[in-house]
Formats: sequence, structure tokens, C-alpha cells
Amino acid sequence: MNPQSEIRQAVNEQRTLAADPLFSRVLELADASVRRHDPTRLKWMWGEALYLYALHLLDEALGEDRYLDYICTYLDTHIDKGYRVDQSDTMAPGLAAYAAYRRTGQARYTAVVDRVVDYLLHSQRVLDYMPNHLGSSPEGKLYPSSVWVDSVMMYGVFSGWYGRGEDHAQIYDFARRQPALFARYLQDPQDKLFYHCYWTRQQHTYPKSKIYWGRGNGWVIAGLPLTIEHFAADSDERREAVRILRETSAALLPYQRADGFYETVFNRPGKTYIESSATALIASGWMQGVADGYLEERYLEPGLKAFRAVLESLEMKDGLLSMPLISAPTIAIPFIPYLGYKYTPRGNDWTYGLAALFFAGLGYRKLFNQGRLS
Repeated sequence: MNPQSEIRQAVNEQRTLAADPLFSRVLELADASVRRHDPTRLKWMWGEALYLYALHLLDEALGEDRYLDYICTYLDTHIDKGYRVDQSDTMAPGLAAYAAYRRTGQARYTAVVDRVVDYLLHSQRVLDYMPNHLGSSPEGKLYPSSVWVDSVMMYGVFSGWYGRGEDHAQIYDFARRQPALFARYLQDPQDKLFYHCYWTRQQHTYPKSKIYWGRGNGWVIAGLPLTIEHFAADSDERREAVRILRETSAALLPYQRADGFYETVFNRPGKTYIESSATALIASGWMQGVADGYLEERYLEPGLKAFRAVLESLEMKDGLLSMPLISAPTIAIPFIPYLGYKYTPRGNDWTYGLAALFFAGLGYRKLFNQGRLS
């Protein structure tokens, strides 16, 4: 960073600290996280992908290149040693690659994006227009053919952003179909909440009983606004996605705890544990939804309450700010799904949990800039 950039960043930081202490707390965590997580050691996987995409969005909000070198170092490391694109989880780093390409114009990042696009175009559809979540990966041979609610975020956001940004008709067509398909197969028709996955050969949701995973519903609430913003105004796909966001938000609202948190299985209150990534994702979607006009004003206070709850839970660890209460990567375990959710351990600074809070910070920042916070 040159001296002028350093001065500009310092001035911006002081303005942020003076005007917006909650957002400055998010930036403090982001800065701590890039010191904690060596970009050359991060995996080529969904959690890391969302983390890097969230850092890119923070850069956009700040008007800086604060995290660009970090993002590029991650991509360069994997480009040099090789990477795979064989499922929703390993195509998610296309978010970081597309961001880096748009900001640097470097062809090596275009090549990553092209592989992701090729996967989306040619991966086998197992349910209408939806690919198997685990694709052709080795992991996919160990789990039933299925679509997962995670993909609302993992491929939904990328396909909307790339399809609209590059005027790619096939990818945009793929993106615009997805919200309605996720709702058709994964949303409970009465409760309006989302199940973890749908097993395509067995033709039923899994879990089959009414067990609603917190982070899975968080993917929906946070992922839809991040996708809707790339849909054409007054389009049918935009109206449908907004409708799903509204009815799922209304269904989630009664399950928020008095302290602002959501539990990892939120419809069984007191039987599992509070979970920060789900809470931050819901806060993100509600605050962005209100700021962008997708949701009614009544979601502003619950969104802020969830956001503040996660911020207040932050702690110091090894001399750096740290995010606790994040459940480990979670799958719908065959035969015993509830116990799988209940006994998934929690930890600090999982990359996807950090991303969730960064997304929430960005939603909060929009509201702050609109003058809608007292």
C-alpha cells in the first residue's frame, strides 16, 4: 500500500469509528480475521469462498482495496497448486474469482470463473433445473443424490451476479429459476420454513420431520437479498424471490429469542444451543431486506437485535477480536438428523460465520447511510 492509500485508509477509519461504532466493530473483526487466517492455507471450499466474497463487499462499501491483496493471494495459491470445481461447495470460490477479475482484469481469474460457469452449465440436473449439491465429487458418492438449502447462497448468488453482470442468458436463466425451485422442494407448505435438503431418488425432504436448521434458514434469508439485487426490476423472478423472503421471514420471526439469538434448531427452543452464524445471517437478510425495500419496516428492530447480539458476543482470543458460538460444518446425517444438529460442536472464527457477520454489517451500514437508525 502506498503512503497516500495509507493516509486515505486512516482517515476513512477515523470517520467510520466516529460515525458508526457498530460497523467499526465489524471492521475490527475483519482485520483481525485476515491476521488470524493465512490466505495461503485456506481451503478451496464454500466457507472460505463466502468469507472472501464478504471481504470484497466490505472493500466496496469502504471504497478501498483493503482486502484485495488477501483475496488475490488466496486465489493465486490455489491456481498454482490446482483446485477442483465438482460440486456446489467447490464452485463457490467463483465468487472471489469473479470479484478479483472485475477489480484487476487478470486473465488467470477469468479462467477460474470460466470453470465455474462451465460447471453450472453442464452439471447433471437431478431435480428440475437443479444440480446435485455434491455434484460429481468423491463426497457425492457417500451421500444420497440431493439438493441442499445451502445452495441458495453457494450457487444462487454467483449465478445471479455473473448472469446479470456479464449478460449471460443461460446463467441468468439458471439463476432466476432457483428461488422458486428451492421453495417448491425445500420449503414446508404450512410452516413456510426450509428443510436442510431434498433427496431426489426418495422424493422427500430430509429431515422428513419438522426439524428446521438455523443456518439453513439463514442461508435463505441472507442469500435471497444478495441474489434479488441482481434480478431485473419488475421481473417475475424478482417478485417471486421477494415473496419467498417475506413469508420465510414472517415464519422465522416468532422464534427469535429474547436475547436476539437464534438456536441451531430454532423450533425446538431450549433443547439445542444459540448459534451465531444463523443469527448473523438472519440479521443480514432482514437489514438488507429493509434497506433495499424487499421487507417491511417491522423487520428492522429484530434485525438490529440479532446483529447486536452477535456483536456483543465477540471476545478476545490470542490478542485478536474473535467470533464465538459458530457451529461446525453440518450435514443432515442419515437416520439421526436431530442428533446431528444438536451435537455438532461450536467453535470460533469459522470462515462462514465471519462472512455471515460481515454480511450483517453491510446491511447495517446501508441502513446507517440511509439515515434510518436513531
